[in-house]
Amino acid sequence: MSAPTAARGRVLAQARFESRVLLANGEQLLVSVVLPALALAGLALASVPDLGAGRRVDLAAAGALALAVVSTAFTGQAISTGFDRRSGVLRMLGTTPLGRGGLLAGKALAVLTVLAVQVVVLGALGLALGWRPPVGGLLPGLVSLLLGTATFVGLALLLAGTVRAEAVLAIANLAWVVLLGLGVLVPTDRLPGALSTVAAALPSGALGDATRVALVDGGWPWGQWAVLVVWGAAAGAAAVRWFRWSG
Repeated sequence: MSAPTAARGRVLAQARFESRVLLANGEQLLVSVVLPALALAGLALASVPDLGAGRRVDLAAAGALALAVVSTAFTGQAISTGFDRRSGVLRMLGTTPLGRGGLLAGKALAVLTVLAVQVVVLGALGLALGWRPPVGGLLPGLVSLLLGTATFVGLALLLAGTVRAEAVLAIANLAWVVLLGLGVLVPTDRLPGALSTVAAALPSGALGDATRVALVDGGWPWGQWAVLVVWGAAAGAAAVRWFRWSG
């Protein structure tokens, strides 16, 4: 077996392990799949809050997909990585043939695997509730989800690599709750006054608005993508600079 093939096999094995951990953990499954599904059903069937122009089920489905990204790429990864760092797992795996780069690649693939499961589950639920996304919006919708995933994974690694595990748990869960109202489920233009402007400049608002532009209007959210790219680049650079593999 050639070295590149062996390295790829190690990364895939790590990705499978990470995926099983994320999907088998009851708390993570609740945050990653159950709560976004409840948010989708609740928003689609209720009349509040105001989600703006468009069919309510379409807006709810787009917001739920954005919430799924935040749940897995940020909250789930931050917590799991933070506790792996505290227990010494990251340091140990970094010294194996997998290496630090392979470990990070495995985590990234695991996040994408879980995201694929979320998209299938939420998509099926949305279709059952009457969601009919425009065909022209599927590609920009996928790009929005991938950009959001990259951005929030970067933020998760920055948090998990610089803060104690117990603090990571508290901050990640608090951020999940706060971000719900800052553009993830509710469009930023529905927020009052200056809060609308602030939310639109945050990765949560950019991701939520991007999914709605794509999956409700069938458009290409270039402005929101630019916000996600800036946040993702900044988070990635900061994580590379300050991430600690043990502690």
